[in-house]
Amino acid sequence: MGISLVEGTFEGLIFDCDGTLVDTAPAHLQALLVGLDAHGLTMAKEWYYPRGGLTPDALMDDYEALLGKPVPRDDIFARYTVAFQAGLEQLREVTVIAEIAREWHGRVPMVVASNGRRENVEASLTVTKLRSLFDCIVAAEDVQRGKPAPDVFLEAARRMGATAAACVVFEDSDEGLEGAHSAGMRAIDIREYFMPQR
Repeated sequence: MGISLVEGTFEGLIFDCDGTLVDTAPAHLQALLVGLDAHGLTMAKEWYYPRGGLTPDALMDDYEALLGKPVPRDDIFARYTVAFQAGLEQLREVTVIAEIAREWHGRVPMVVASNGRRENVEASLTVTKLRSLFDCIVAAEDVQRGKPAPDVFLEAARRMGATAAACVVFEDSDEGLEGAHSAGMRAIDIREYFMPQR
């Protein structure tokens, strides 16, 4: 069963990137492990995947709490970004959601709102040939607080010139859904339509 949207019932569409438009979690974890390995650290996939909706810094906050000590996150993130960019070719679109973006492209404003860093979001959308569908990207650097705060969604609505209540959000994480609801938006949990391979 697909996702149906009724024309005239919304002013704009907002899409998360990682896990919603693009199946990126394995690539993000693989790249993060490269950064961690340089410091003799590792991260279990069973621990990582449930936290996929967090910002990079929030993820590291949880990781430091788990370890009971700080980690050199700037260096880890730098190595992670290089490794992620090097592995872009393995990324694939989430077709059931990408098709919605294609269907509504040019008909209503559409924005990507992500907890990820802009460089990685742009690269993920570009390599999967989805970037041209969207008016703009709101990334972690653009707001004070990441999801589950509503900031990225409210900024996306502002840039589209749409009222929050008239936006539809596509999300794959509990944090994202909470943020969308906090923003007063209708949110669709794409996990009902797509479950990634792990």
